[in-house]
Amino acid sequence: MTETAKLSWDDKTLELPMMSPTAGPDVIDIRKLYAQGDVFTYDPGFTSTAACESSITFIDGDKGELMHRGYPIDQLAEKSHYLEVCYLLLYGELPTATQLEDFEARVTNHTMLHEQMTWFFRGFRRDAHPMAIMVGVVGAMSAFYHDSTDISDPWQREVASIRLIAKMPTIAAWAYKYSVGQPFVYPRNDLDYASNFLRMCFAVPAEEYQVNPILARAMDRIFTLHADHEQNASTSTVRLASSSGANPFACIAAGIACLWGPAHGGANQAALEMLREIGSPNRIPEFIEKAKDKDDPFRLMGFGHRVYKNFDPRAKVMKQSADEVLDLLGIENNPTLQVAKELEEIATSDPYFVEKKLYPNVDFYSGIILDAMGFPTSMFTPIFALARTVGWISQWKEQISDPGMKIGRPRQLYNGPTLRDYVDVENR
Repeated sequence: MTETAKLSWDDKTLELPMMSPTAGPDVIDIRKLYAQGDVFTYDPGFTSTAACESSITFIDGDKGELMHRGYPIDQLAEKSHYLEVCYLLLYGELPTATQLEDFEARVTNHTMLHEQMTWFFRGFRRDAHPMAIMVGVVGAMSAFYHDSTDISDPWQREVASIRLIAKMPTIAAWAYKYSVGQPFVYPRNDLDYASNFLRMCFAVPAEEYQVNPILARAMDRIFTLHADHEQNASTSTVRLASSSGANPFACIAAGIACLWGPAHGGANQAALEMLREIGSPNRIPEFIEKAKDKDDPFRLMGFGHRVYKNFDPRAKVMKQSADEVLDLLGIENNPTLQVAKELEEIATSDPYFVEKKLYPNVDFYSGIILDAMGFPTSMFTPIFALARTVGWISQWKEQISDPGMKIGRPRQLYNGPTLRDYVDVENR
C-alpha cells in the first residue's frame, strides 16, 4: 500500500502520495494539490521542492557526500579523469576500455570550431568579459550545426552532446585569447582534454609550448570536481529552458548565463578578490572580526556552502591539488597565497566558524589554483562553465527522455492590486 501524507485546512483534508527515493528524504507528491485543493505551496528558492526525478547526482549535505551515479566524488577525482566521468554522467555506467577509447576519440575529433565562428569573437569589444562571449558563441552554435538541433531525434541529441563537450574548451580558450589580444590557438588531437585546453590558453605561435603534467592533472581535477552538482541554479535553468523544447545550444547558453552570477559560478573569483582585499596576513584578524559582526556587510567568500552543512567533499581533493601546484610553481611567498593559508588555518580552528561549519569550500581552493596557473579572475567562471557543460547536458538528456516532462510553470503568491477599472489620462 502506498504511504500518504494528510494535509488539512479549513474543512478540507487531502491525502497526498509519498514517494521514496533510493537515497535522501522522502518526497510528498503535490502535483494534484492545486487541482484537488485549490491551493499552491510557497517555497522561495525551491529549497524544499523536488522539481524533477533524477538518477545522475546525489548530495547529502549533512554528511558532506557527493556521488555521481553512486560513485563518491573523492574516488572519481583520485582514480578517474574528466572524460571518463563525462561518460559516466552521460550514459550511467563507467565505460569499458574500448568504450572509453571510442568516446575520447569522438570528443577529440570535434574540438574544432566552424571557421566562420571566429568572426563572432571579433564582434565583441576587446575588453568584453569572457562569459559574455561564451553566452553569445554557444547560443550561436545553433546557427552553424543544424544537424543536431532536433531534440526529438536521439542521434541528434547525441551529436549535440559530443559537440558541446568537445568545443567548450576551444570556445573558453579563444574567449581568453581574444581578451588579451593574442591569436587563437587551434586544438590538437594528440593531447588530452585538459592539456589541450591549457595549450590553447597559453601557447603562442612564436614558440613551442609544453604542458606540465602536474598542471594538466590539476586542471583535469578542477573539471572533474565541477562536472555536476545536482539541481543547482544553472542546472535548473537548463532544465527549465529545455522543458519548452528549446534546442540544446540555447539551453546550455542559458545555463552559462545563470552561472555567471557571483552567488553561483562567480564565487571562486569573489574568494580570490577577497584574499587580495585582505592583502597581508596581519590584516586577517580585522577581517575575521568584520565577518563575525552581523551589522557588517562583509562576508568570508569561499567558506561554507548552501547545501553542505559539513566539509565540502570536493574541497579536500582541491586542497591536495592546490598544494601540488603551489609546490611545483614555487610561489609559496605570494602574499595572496600566504593570506589564503593563514585564513584557512584560523577559520578552521576559530570556534565561531567551526560551530557554524564555515569550512573552506571548493571555490576557495580552485581560485588559488587558477590564479597560480596564470589565469585572470575573469576566466574563473568560464572554466567552471566548461567543466559543468557535461552535467548540464546529462540533466538535459534525462529531462528530454522523461515521458512525464511538462513545460516548467512555477506559480506565485500574488500581493498586487486586485481588479480596478482603467481611467482615461485626462481624468487621472
